[in-house]
Order: sequence, then C-alpha cells, then structure tokens
Amino acid sequence: MSITEEKLNDNSKITANSKQLEILKKNFPNCFDKDGNFIAHKMEEIVTGNGLELSKESYSLNWLGKSYARLLANENPRTQLKEDKKHNQQEENKNSQNLLIKGDNLEVLKHLKNAYENQIKMIYIDPPYNTGGDGFVYNDDRKFGMEELSQLAGVSLEEAKKILEFTASNSNSHSAWLTFMYPRLYIARELLKEDGVIFISIDDNEASQLKLLCDEVFGEENFIAEFIWQKRSGANDSKNLVSSDHEYIISYSKRQDISLNGTEKTFANYKNPDDDPLGDWTSGDLTCNKTATERPNLYYPITDPETGITYECNKNRVWRTVKSKMEQLIKDKKIIFPKSGNGTPMYKRHKSEVQSLYQPMSSLLGSYLNANSTKELRTVLGEQIFSYPKSTKLLKTLIISASNQDDIILDFFAGSGTTAHAVMEQNKEDGGSRKYIIVQIDELTDKKSEAYNAGYKTIFDITKERITRASKKIKEEISKDVTKDRSDYDLGFKIFETTPLLENPLDKMDKFDDNTLKLFEPTILTEDDFNALLTTWKVHDGIKLTDELKEVTFKEYKAYYGDKKVYFVHNGFTTEDLKEFIKKLDDDKSFEPNKLIVFGYTFESKYQREISEALASYTNKKSIEIDMIVRY
Repeated sequence: MSITEEKLNDNSKITANSKQLEILKKNFPNCFDKDGNFIAHKMEEIVTGNGLELSKESYSLNWLGKSYARLLANENPRTQLKEDKKHNQQEENKNSQNLLIKGDNLEVLKHLKNAYENQIKMIYIDPPYNTGGDGFVYNDDRKFGMEELSQLAGVSLEEAKKILEFTASNSNSHSAWLTFMYPRLYIARELLKEDGVIFISIDDNEASQLKLLCDEVFGEENFIAEFIWQKRSGANDSKNLVSSDHEYIISYSKRQDISLNGTEKTFANYKNPDDDPLGDWTSGDLTCNKTATERPNLYYPITDPETGITYECNKNRVWRTVKSKMEQLIKDKKIIFPKSGNGTPMYKRHKSEVQSLYQPMSSLLGSYLNANSTKELRTVLGEQIFSYPKSTKLLKTLIISASNQDDIILDFFAGSGTTAHAVMEQNKEDGGSRKYIIVQIDELTDKKSEAYNAGYKTIFDITKERITRASKKIKEEISKDVTKDRSDYDLGFKIFETTPLLENPLDKMDKFDDNTLKLFEPTILTEDDFNALLTTWKVHDGIKLTDELKEVTFKEYKAYYGDKKVYFVHNGFTTEDLKEFIKKLDDDKSFEPNKLIVFGYTFESKYQREISEALASYTNKKSIEIDMIVRY
C-alpha cells in the first residue's frame, strides 16, 4: 500500500515545458544526465537510428505570448466543476450521455482531459474570428509578477513585461488571438482519439495564422484539407469592391493515415442479368476525352471474339487503355460488345471491385447560406436573437464525414448550440447514438439586444434553450414515424458548470497537521460544495461526468464509490466506520476499490494514520491492494 498527498490545483511547479519534459524523462531517461540536463545528441542517435532524418527546415510560428500560451496549456485547472442536480435529475436527462457545460472553455478542457483523453472522435469549433467587429479581446484574470512570469515561461524580463501589458489591455492583436487559441487547441488534441479529426471554422482574418498554428499543434503532416463553403448569395459592400462570400473550415487529424468518409456511393443501378461470377455490375464508358493525335497508343480497333465484328476507334475520343491491357480485358470478359454490332463497346464495372464505398469528399462543401441558418434558428426559438449561427446541414456534412454512429463529438465554442442540434438530427436520420459535449461561457448578451429583451441574459441561456426546444421537436417527429422504434433515443442532456475553488486559509500551506487543520472549519461547506468537490475529483480520476458515483455507508459514515475508487469527503469518520469499511471489503463482492481518496481537511491526521495502518496490516479476503491518497 502507498500513501500520497496531493493538491489538485497546485501550479507552483508548472512551467511552459514542465509536462513535456516529464514525458521525455519518462520515455527517454537515457537522454538526461544526473543533473537533469537534456543530452541532445542521444536523442539524435535514437531518431537517426530508426531511419529518420533530421529536418533541415528552421522556420516556426512565433509571436509575443507564445511561451505564456504554453504555460497556460500546462497549468492545472483553477476552478471546480459543479453539477446542476435539479436539471440532471429530470426524467429526460437522468440517463443522458450528452453534456452542456457552462464556463471558460480552457478551464473545461483541462477538467475533461483525464476522463476524456483519447475519447473524442470529432471536434468542431467556431472560435472568434478576430475581425475587429466580433467582440474578441484577450481577457485573462491570472495574476503574475514580471519576475515570476519570466521564470515560469522561460522568457526575458522585457518580454514578460510586454506579455503582462497585452494580457491586461483587452488586446485583439494577432498575438493576443494566437495566445488565446494555442492552449485550447493543444488540449483539444489530447482529447482526440487516435483516429480523431478536428474541424475549425475561420475566415480570412486569421486563416493563415490558424493554419501555421495547427501545423505546430497537430503536425504539418496531419493536415487533412481546407474546406470552403458559401455563406451568402448576394454581394456585400466590402473593401476593394470584393464581396467576401465564403468561409473556411480547416481540418486536421491526430494521425497521418486518417481519411474522411466522404459521400456514400449508391449501387442501385448495379445488376447481374448475365449471372456474372464477379457479381453485380454496371456499364461504364470505355473511351476518354483525347484525340488520336494526342494519344496514338490509344487509337486502335478491337474485335468481339464471339461475333468477329471489329469496332473502329473514334479519332476524337480514343479508348481509355492501351491495346495490351484491352486484350486482357476482352479475355476476362470485362468488355460489353453491342448485340447488334451497332454502337460502341462498354466497360463492365463490378461492385466487388469498387475500392471504396464513398465518393471522395470535395473541398468545396457547397452553399450553406447564413440567411437560411438564421431562419432555421428563428424557427426553433421563435424569434431572431442570435447572429450568424452555423447551419445544421453543414455540421451534419462534417459529422457524417468524420464520425461513426456511437462516437462522441465535442464543440467548445458552442454559441447557439448548432453542433448539439446537428448531432441529434443526424442520429434521427441514421439511427445513430452519437453523444455530444458542448461548452459555452456565460457571456452576457447586450442589454439593447433582442436576445436580452426576450429574456436571454447570457449566450449560455440561448444555447440551453435551443437544444431543449430542438430535442422536443425531434422527439415529436420521431413519435409520428411509425416505422421507427427509438424509445432508447437520447434526447436529454446534463448540465455542469465551472465554479471558483473553495476558499480557505490552508491553500498556500505545504504541510498539514491537526493544529493547522483547526484553521479550516469543514462545517462551513455546504452540500453543494461537497458535490462540486466530488464532481471535480471524479473527472480528475478518469471517471466521466455522466457516470454516477454510488453512495455507500459504513456504520454512520457516508462515502462514494465508482470505477474502483472510494471517496471519503465528509467529516465525522470514526473507528466504528473503519471496521465497517474493512468488513465491506471482505463481504461485498461488488466492492473492490483500488484507491481510497480522502479529503485531508475533514480528516484529522490520527484517523488518516488509523485508516492507512488498517489497510497496510490487514489482508482482506479478496487480497485487494488499495492505495490511499490524501487530497487537499
């Protein structure tokens, strides 16, 4: 048995490269000397020894704040996660696997990391475009001294000073936008499955910067495509008399060998009227759009071996293949000759020889006009309260191309909730059981806006109302379709939100004993405080937000159990409760914890020792090894 102490929100030792160095030391210990210094030539030996060459490229994307952005990506969360129990316990939501989370998406991503790392198949985000008119400004409430930031970010005092100036000035420069985006994309990559894909909407203002940033975060070799879609049909008064009628969606994968699904091919016209042993087939053109002058090797006559009729080649449209291969195709009975002798021979295209069931996905996605998307949202909400929402048809195109029917789809710039709506719609259409996780900050609406006057005080209120109404509408549509039994269709969603950390005088202490614990009074914590603590802890320990912890009672003490972890968070633990805990270990077949997590503030050290000694000295009947974590 091992006992460890930990502070979940401790960032005192986090730097711009601390976690990356930890990964290197864990996997390549031979590349460090006894003082912890990196030995570059040993890493070079590993790389070149596997047949790889060191790249001669030396360019990179740099900006004021890059080191700070890397620091933000590495930091632990500065918040807790709280459950909306009233909403989540409603009948339509209590078993749902869908999530709507309120809060700063960087904080939310950090909370999700342990439980959802390598779990998300598709991410779609529509971040601020930094147009100068979309309201984007860099907003950061972290407080660093100049020397502290210089040390943690590994930059000079002068650069640290400049960074602190722009983080405090509500900047909307390219540097500010990149600093905002980098940590979010960095953690997003960690959430993606190995075959996962991310789609990012953007326009001309930051498209070039975003492409270079994604090259750095996801790897240049993992670029999939830059898609273009039409957003308006009528010209607008843009500068230089150019109407900007399109936007982009930049796509990257986590691994180089990933392909999108494309559009599913239809095979309705494939038949087998002649009992061909190769199965169903359809006829295809045997000629190509080249002349005899251009391709003389494709200009020759062919003969039907059964009738002896010879077919001359058209000078202006020659055969598709060379003579030797054509002869083999005729021998293999892959050529369809006209029965009457009149006409042009055709090629037999067999379904069994089709290499893919999908047509390649075009980088020209088509027209998804903002006007139609706005009308779609107005139909759902009954009024015009949100500007330029994305189209559910556009999102469904992406969902089909990059996800399977039981995957998780994440959107951490949820806006009006189009992604959640599109996931539910696509599930309705193809019988899928995809789950969504969407995140929206509690951003205030303008008091002069229609949204505010309609009762939507925040963007989050709009997000929640849209998916609630869309869910109700889809449920009604399904109930009218007698051909479908979708009683198990998940149309609910659970709500969580980020909240400030519990404040107490012990946060800055490194050591704890019974005297210092007297400074903390656990009775001031409400039931909501303990629920937030448990929610935060379980996600940190790899348990999904939608997975419930089970209450277990030992004598009089209430604890919580899930995924082989048992949590002691309340005060009032006694020796009698410990005896019952040991008894349950022996007698309850369903109770097999391998970790005991104790809230250090509610447990006097004597009870901590008593628990650890009991677990260390007593061999339970199941021979379970339990590690004890004292958490602050």
